[in-house]
Amino acid sequence: MPTVTTDDGISIFYKDWGSGQPIMFHHGWPLSSDDWDAQLMFFVERGFRVIAHDRRGHGRSTQTSDGHDMDHYAADVAALVAHLDLRDVVHVGHSTGGGEVTRYVARHAADRVAKAVLIGAVPPLMLQTAANPGGLPIEVFDTFREGVATNRSQFFLDIASGPFYGFNRPGAKVSQGVIWNWWRQGMTGGAKAHYDGIAAFSETDFTEDLKHIRVPTLVMHGDDDQVVPISDSAELSIRLLEDGHLKVYPGLSHGMCTIDAAVINQDLLAFIRS
Repeated sequence: MPTVTTDDGISIFYKDWGSGQPIMFHHGWPLSSDDWDAQLMFFVERGFRVIAHDRRGHGRSTQTSDGHDMDHYAADVAALVAHLDLRDVVHVGHSTGGGEVTRYVARHAADRVAKAVLIGAVPPLMLQTAANPGGLPIEVFDTFREGVATNRSQFFLDIASGPFYGFNRPGAKVSQGVIWNWWRQGMTGGAKAHYDGIAAFSETDFTEDLKHIRVPTLVMHGDDDQVVPISDSAELSIRLLEDGHLKVYPGLSHGMCTIDAAVINQDLLAFIRS
């Protein structure tokens, strides 16, 4: 399997298909690069080079005990970019992956990045604090931690069957294949990485990172996102970006890259070619 070894000895698995301008995809918690199948196939067939990696502790990368924070996530991305000598890259991040993109582009990118895309992304800050009163209470994330620590398999099945794809909404067209694929990806990763990663995606403040991003950045968000509410994420991030563009999708869920791939892929393509 293609891997790159980080400075702290972690093996990061990645996919690297095709040729042309590179697009790098960053997955959400607790998934893997497999979550981007619909995008990888779409863009490689249109003449792009597509790269996607499994975050440390996730998928086929090392199930390390340590380093499950945004600084390490971004440094791992930098190691892979350097290993492949990628330039003129479009970085696309979903959910936690959007936080990873934000931290990487702000602190590591230099002249290697062309554009960025944040989809259903966690920045600027998910947690409710005195400075972020619209955020989610810590008890929400404590429930996530309890689920991962006590019955991760059932907890992951419940997320995929319910709020992630909006399958809990009246009249939703439920796909058992999508549910089980989400569960499969989650259970492939390590419980310790998933447990620690909850703090990484919920408690990291990306405010200053967003202010330092200079490349064109597309922010895409469904207004029925039950996992990362739009009012405490995209609608705040867009105010902090120097060259940000917000596209809101009425009625779409957190998992719109999968179940609404036909819509999302075309809008990504238009932005990348613009």
